[in-house]
Amino acid sequence: MPRPTRYALYLAIALVLLGALIYDVTWHPARHEQTPVSCNVKDAAPPTLLPGQALKVMTWNIQSLAGKRYVFWYDMADGSGPDERPTAEDIAYNLDEVARVIRDEQPDVVLLQEVDDGAKNSGYGNQLALLQERVTDLYPCSTEAFYWKSDFIADRHIFGSVGMKLATLSRYQLEKGERVQLPSAHGDLIGRLFAPRPALLVSYLPIRGGGDLAVVNTQLSEPQPGDDTAQRQVQSITRLLNAFEQSGSLWISGGDFNLLPQGQYPRLPPEQRQRYLPQSELQPMWDNFPMIPSNAEANGDERRKWYTRFPNDPRVSGPDRTQDYVFHSPKLKRVDAQVRQADTLLISDHLPVIARFLLPAGK
Repeated sequence: MPRPTRYALYLAIALVLLGALIYDVTWHPARHEQTPVSCNVKDAAPPTLLPGQALKVMTWNIQSLAGKRYVFWYDMADGSGPDERPTAEDIAYNLDEVARVIRDEQPDVVLLQEVDDGAKNSGYGNQLALLQERVTDLYPCSTEAFYWKSDFIADRHIFGSVGMKLATLSRYQLEKGERVQLPSAHGDLIGRLFAPRPALLVSYLPIRGGGDLAVVNTQLSEPQPGDDTAQRQVQSITRLLNAFEQSGSLWISGGDFNLLPQGQYPRLPPEQRQRYLPQSELQPMWDNFPMIPSNAEANGDERRKWYTRFPNDPRVSGPDRTQDYVFHSPKLKRVDAQVRQADTLLISDHLPVIARFLLPAGK
């Protein structure tokens, strides 16, 4: 065999092997798939929702239980944060703190984002399982979905595995769960294989007498200048929620939307605006559905009460913006809502949003 032909053959074999290796260490979820639903029926079957009852919901990005003693490399726009991973002691402490807040609030449904499982930078632990050990008496039912998973990331700050989930805990019966893929950022094929795959975790809670309540848990991608990913993701969620409305289904959607409400952009210092647009991509959702906090609350005289984000940035001394929300069907009556701030500032760079609703009596 001529030498050039032999070299070309060796190169082709090497490329095939490299492609097979990349495929093997990366994750390839379906665009729409069922998620496992776990309901602990050891003592008694979980209750079913009743028409007209009250329902308390909490959404919280727990930041991989890392706490607030760090400025991670990804916390700064230029990647200059000095920290790579929290200590095992900090993770254990924040795990207990998250459990404390949940047990104190006792919401009926808990939506969690940035829950690690098998990630090198958080010690490879299954954080949902550890949390469930502490609240299993309150939440017999749960479902979960990965949105970032790879056996190996070559980034020098990670250089190992990643695993990050959405998780929903419920005091009430869960009928089924679904993972719905959201649009991902544009980029080269190989880069996309290793990148997060933002998704919706949709849980269905049956209602006695017929029908169900759909609970949609999510974390959207961080917006980047010149990128339309956030806009496309909001469009996907809006289509799903409109479909629920058209079918007459009840629904709640909560999570870390990584987007500002109307009017907060000019209130941020210029160096804190880099990841946002003056006109928030979230507008199609607040134009169509009730939002907690509302734009009026997030920009009123008491707007600081509704800030949900305390960035890991040495230039920021406290919560200064709203990025986490609960949207809901107009058929649900909002009773009250709050952002729990006083005793959660050091647990995560996000603060829990809590809302209570009344289900319609006739549903």
